[in-house]
Amino acid sequence: MQRKAIALLSGGLDSTLAVKVLLDQGIAVEALNFTSPFCTCTGKNAGCKSEAVRVAEEFKIPIKVMHKGAEYLEILRNPKHGYGKGMNPCIDCRIYLLQKAKEYMHEVGADFVFTGEVLGQRPMSQRRDTLRVIERESGLEGYLLRPLSAKHFNPTIPEQEGWVDREKLLAIQGRSRKDQMELAAELDVKNYPCPAGGCLLTDLCFVGKVRDVFEHSDELNLRDFRLLKVGRHFRIGNRTKVLVGRNEAENALLESQVQSGEATLRWADGPSPLAALTGETTEELLALAGQVLLRYTKAPAGESAELELKVAGEERRISVVHALDEAAVEKLRL
Repeated sequence: MQRKAIALLSGGLDSTLAVKVLLDQGIAVEALNFTSPFCTCTGKNAGCKSEAVRVAEEFKIPIKVMHKGAEYLEILRNPKHGYGKGMNPCIDCRIYLLQKAKEYMHEVGADFVFTGEVLGQRPMSQRRDTLRVIERESGLEGYLLRPLSAKHFNPTIPEQEGWVDREKLLAIQGRSRKDQMELAAELDVKNYPCPAGGCLLTDLCFVGKVRDVFEHSDELNLRDFRLLKVGRHFRIGNRTKVLVGRNEAENALLESQVQSGEATLRWADGPSPLAALTGETTEELLALAGQVLLRYTKAPAGESAELELKVAGEERRISVVHALDEAAVEKLRL
């Protein structure tokens, strides 16, 4: 009887190797990939999602992409196991992902779950003690296999039952990727991008933007977190931000993300980025947003400028004095 397993597949080197190791043992593999607003693996044409899909297609295995939604944001706001060096809830995040994997395992009739985790590779979530906590609190005790480091742990149920040959599993540990790269060459695994991956929640500069959303939101909106990587951000009111695009692609993205009651602004008399006003909108806030926008145009300082305003489905013009100097604008910047 062929056994089936669920893989957490990011598309990076470690998870790709773990899939290959189990496929070579005749295990039927289905992959799960989780998208996040905070992933750093975002090139112009591909991110972790598309890399995971590429790997799944290459290995001819099914893949399901799941989005970390509002439930995940609540974990991020108040993680049971705390943060790492930034605002990264690594232990709680892994528990969350594995709980979802367990649910999917039962849904599709799989026998166990496996990951590309390597003992000692990540300082917070891949220590021996935290790996045990993650396994226990995810509800996968005995049914969570880590093929790349399996020989550093007690045999799992898949190994004990003979579904997986323990002798063909690995004993990799530590932060070096040398062993994984050698294994990739041995298994003919090529074109593996983003071997270490990354999370913006470890970036102390980015974390300030995340905290700002939590501090100034009555209800969490996943859109607000996705936009943290787009444009320049300015806090101009307790419930209001201005986002100014840095290029036409960002201008278009910001315009597409404006919600009901929110507004966009452009300078009417010359080249201008787009400013998106998110949250509460008043005439006073529109005027302040316009002053921030004018900092990024060639509108004459100290003079009145015409702005094109779109709000609530209506278009009109407003006049705003270009009164904020660079220092004043920077005080508002996140």
